[in-house]
Amino acid sequence: MIEPRYLDTLRIIHARLKDCRAKWVVTGSLGMALQGMNIEVHDIDIQTDQQGAYEIESKFPEYVVAPVHYSESERIRSHFGKLEMDGVKVEIMGDVQKRVDEQTWEEPVQVEHNRHWVEIAGMQIPVLSLEYEYQAYLKLGRVEKAEILREWLQKHSKPAG
Repeated sequence: MIEPRYLDTLRIIHARLKDCRAKWVVTGSLGMALQGMNIEVHDIDIQTDQQGAYEIESKFPEYVVAPVHYSESERIRSHFGKLEMDGVKVEIMGDVQKRVDEQTWEEPVQVEHNRHWVEIAGMQIPVLSLEYEYQAYLKLGRVEKAEILREWLQKHSKPAG
């Protein structure tokens, strides 16, 4: 069950991004919960492309706690920023890339190719597919989270035919 404060914040996000040109999705724990997984939600993660990250940030000027900027760690890089909306942390990530090997980064995630739509509380919310999330967590070496996703997908997949 998703706590009301996350749905309230999602309602604000949905309203402000309704006419936004950016292609975006909710990912992470909230994206998983929106697709039926019984998982504790800690924040709201929004994934988009580089331009979308800055455009989305511009829709929430009063909530910015860390402006969108280029950020790179050992395994992942993106245009990253943070909002805080009524005590709920919201992270914006644009052009997310995961490291393939010592020298190579995969192409930025094209969210529209892995996007599904979920209806909740009268809103149509775009989310990253759980299959994509599973592969992403594997690439990031987050095996425990990937295993939870794999088990859920196996349990809830529809048989072919």
